[in-house]
Amino acid sequence: MRAERRRVCLAMAAALAGATPPARAAFGFDQLMLVLARRRSGEARFVEQRFVSVLDQTLTYTGTLTFTAPDKLARHTLTPRPESFIVEGNQLTLQRGERVRRLTLDSVPELAAMVEAMRGTLAGDGSALQRYFTPTVQGVPARWTLTLVPLDLRLLGVVRQLRIDGHQSDVRVVELQLADGDRSVMTIEPVVRSRAP
Repeated sequence: MRAERRRVCLAMAAALAGATPPARAAFGFDQLMLVLARRRSGEARFVEQRFVSVLDQTLTYTGTLTFTAPDKLARHTLTPRPESFIVEGNQLTLQRGERVRRLTLDSVPELAAMVEAMRGTLAGDGSALQRYFTPTVQGVPARWTLTLVPLDLRLLGVVRQLRIDGHQSDVRVVELQLADGDRSVMTIEPVVRSRAP
């Protein structure tokens, strides 16, 4: 009788164990990349504040950002003066007033790393980010922080880290901390286009 009761208890325990849902995997870098990769394009407004130790006041820039997967990123600054920064593939175009300058990202490795920090995050391209940075993720899909520390010692001599905060697939804040103590904080507000009825 005791053996029978034990067998029944074991069977019930096994059944309950099988019915228990598996524990959810921790939210980490790979999971964040999957969330970010769902968005194929986007448009946003930004306000960037730059805190420079040799200046008495904060510099403020406003404008728009657009991204189209896999690799087109454009930043159009409206104030304090119009200028644009457009990268597609390996090509970068800078424009200020009538002056236009074109170059390849390969020719400026430090700039390539900074472009990939933003473009790789928006595209959910983990391999691109890991090529240049050591990434760390904290939080949950609804509210996460991605910290990127440069791998290259030359870049690390200029950039201490980038901290990117977001909600689901939206990047909301990008904070750049420079090695000399200066920093910039860009707040991003996605533009939601209303659908035609």
